[in-house]
Amino acid sequence: MHKTFRIRFGFAYSGNPKSKIENPKWVGIFAIVVALTLCGARAEAQQAGKIFRIGFLDNSTASGIAVLLEAFRQELRKLGWIEGKNIAIEYRFSELKSERLPELAAELVRLKVDVIVVAGGDPATRAAMNATKTIPIVMVGGGADPVEAGVVESLARPGGNVTGVTNLARELGGKRLELLKEAVPKVARVAVLYVPAIPGTAGEVKEVLPVAARALRLTIQPLEVRGADDFDRVFAAMGKQRPGGLYVHGGGALITANIKLIVGFALKSRLPSVYGRRQYVAEGGLMYYGADLADSYRRVAYFVDRILKGAKPADLPVEQPTKFEFVINLKTAKQIGLTIPPEVLARATKLIK
Repeated sequence: MHKTFRIRFGFAYSGNPKSKIENPKWVGIFAIVVALTLCGARAEAQQAGKIFRIGFLDNSTASGIAVLLEAFRQELRKLGWIEGKNIAIEYRFSELKSERLPELAAELVRLKVDVIVVAGGDPATRAAMNATKTIPIVMVGGGADPVEAGVVESLARPGGNVTGVTNLARELGGKRLELLKEAVPKVARVAVLYVPAIPGTAGEVKEVLPVAARALRLTIQPLEVRGADDFDRVFAAMGKQRPGGLYVHGGGALITANIKLIVGFALKSRLPSVYGRRQYVAEGGLMYYGADLADSYRRVAYFVDRILKGAKPADLPVEQPTKFEFVINLKTAKQIGLTIPPEVLARATKLIK
């Protein structure tokens, strides 16, 4: 459908009111003004009628991040982006099967989306990067340091087609150990459950946590899990060595898929535990400390807004979280017979009762 634009021009000049605009100079300027006005009006009309397509790639399940997705969509609406009106969101979830991510990312590229939001850590980000070098990618969630992992050149100047929010997963490990020590002052040995295949995780366990542990006079006991069959072996090892606490690293589909098993063991063993993902505490874990993920997902909407309005990912600095959560499950504390000191409870942002 072609739209008719009516344009009015006003001229102020001196001289004979009956004279015509016959000077070639003014005729040329008049023609340029008309052309630019028509082009601008047409471009504005086309932009107003366009529906932008946002790809969303996640290494988990839709139900697992439903609250976070709603925070993302709400913020988009505040910024004027309404599903069905000027945006359409194509969702792709791996259902905790990381091997599916490359094909899911390729699907989004074939759909010619305008931007891809990737959640669920490094595997999803890497899959999107391998699928496209031109479509803007906005990352959110945990994972390795994006600079160390080669995802961006620097936080201030990403340099490629990737930007977004990094959640300091590695840097927060020492703080989690500190909170566990404050909640359970008598703890001396902490078992650390982690998946070494996840980028950055081995470095955290071997470099970051030992430094924090020494300052807290703790001994850490690293326990690797590479497959579902490893959990029985790991639980048996903890049964023999009797640690006073359990630290469960947040990343990885393997941990997420077996979190009920892990939480069940901790409850049965009356073992105080701290986790790297908030949802694990909702499943019965004792404590969580980390970035406020809902706030991070709201910030992702800001990146999407800027990109859809013409900004390039290379020019949008990667952001670090400014809001953090400390969640304590009081039902779990009661079940394992733990009384958490009042000063620790006072610092919690949420208590599950």
